[in-house]
Amino acid sequence: MDVTVTQEMLARYNKPGPRYTSYPTVPVWRDDFGEADYRAALADVAAAPADALSVYVHLPFCAERCAYCGCNATVTRRAEVVDAYLDRVERELAMVTPLLGGRRRVVQLHWGGGTPNFLNYAQMQRLVSLLHGAFAIDSCGEISLEADPRIGTVEQIHQMRELGFNRISLGVQDIDPQVQRAIGRVQPFSQTETLYSACREAGFASVNLDLVYGLPYQTAEGFSNTLAAIIGLGPDRVACFSYAHVPWVKPNQKQVDVTGMPDTWSKFNLFRSAIAQFTAAGYDWVGMDHFAQRDDELAVAARNLRLHRNFMGYTTRPASHMVAFGMSSIGELADCFVQNEHHLGRYQKTVDNGRLPVVKGLRLTDDDKLRRMVITHLMCNLELPFDLTRPAYGLPLDEVLGEGLERLAAYESEGFVEVQPRRIVVTPLGRFFVRNLAMELDAHLGKTSEKQIFSKTV
Repeated sequence: MDVTVTQEMLARYNKPGPRYTSYPTVPVWRDDFGEADYRAALADVAAAPADALSVYVHLPFCAERCAYCGCNATVTRRAEVVDAYLDRVERELAMVTPLLGGRRRVVQLHWGGGTPNFLNYAQMQRLVSLLHGAFAIDSCGEISLEADPRIGTVEQIHQMRELGFNRISLGVQDIDPQVQRAIGRVQPFSQTETLYSACREAGFASVNLDLVYGLPYQTAEGFSNTLAAIIGLGPDRVACFSYAHVPWVKPNQKQVDVTGMPDTWSKFNLFRSAIAQFTAAGYDWVGMDHFAQRDDELAVAARNLRLHRNFMGYTTRPASHMVAFGMSSIGELADCFVQNEHHLGRYQKTVDNGRLPVVKGLRLTDDDKLRRMVITHLMCNLELPFDLTRPAYGLPLDEVLGEGLERLAAYESEGFVEVQPRRIVVTPLGRFFVRNLAMELDAHLGKTSEKQIFSKTV
């Protein structure tokens, strides 16, 4: 990609900002959104029985805590702790399913963590059985989970496929031993190769690998070697995430060896090398930080301006609602966001008391819903058609967004957007700053202490 980004430009625009996995973003969700609000949202979903669902289950357990990790994870080596947690997930399912109007159709199911493959085979079987009992899971749907190659086995990969999973994401981050030691995640590349090959042998329809750039001791040469090794495996998709060092939010990150952390300019060029090497190898750059082989449905959706995103990531078939289970899980349904208790003990105690473990959420206003649609489309499909709002709201975009749209259009002088007669298009240069562009349309930004929460935008 022949685009010039200067160090001065990067310094000017690299500031804390949301990644917009949701709008409004989590810092403005309300603590007084509770169980009664969630029940009302579930009743709204029940009133639309034809709507398909996505389901997310959070499995927080890990054998050890990686120093760089930003996930909500719990370290244990005791199977009975996992069994007790699944008892509570079962009870949560039993409370929620009737409120949805019965056994609803699910087109997208994802297990996240933590380390979902920390569960043993019997525990996986149990959870799969519980979910099939609660929902009608579409045999043609996306059934996915995340896995850690360090604890996975070839047998386990085949077991997960037999249980119905058809998509899998393997965490890699970087293959350089020095980088791995600095982040507390030692994972010889042979482990990744073995598990990747097992995924192919088992017949997973899609195998995704996760990388992270901006880690200590990553260099241009070393990261290029990592990229080449990953390309050599030939995954369907690659997520290449920016490392956000926020030890005031994630105390475990205080263990990260930051002495070799790349500076902003070096970090940016690590990502540019990812773009160059993946596109040269036949991958499309999708969204902010994903790459997909050109014939992958995610790449096709992006080219056709049909890409969507939710808390589970980029997707081609957004369901009308996403229902989430387990500690810290986030649901998005009936124009509401709902988050469960993030503390394991409190989550379990709440469920044991027969209550839904909601701790915060938000019911979106009409303005929120419109801006959510606009920001999602801008970040996924890199354009903003002026008639985007009409089907839902019957109003032209300029009447609704006003000054925000003017601020967005003003980036034309920087070369970030092109203002056309019927739409605003993000340029190849502006794509690097798409989070900055979306921030101009955010009506809530600046009303909370988000600067202490959000990562840098580039």
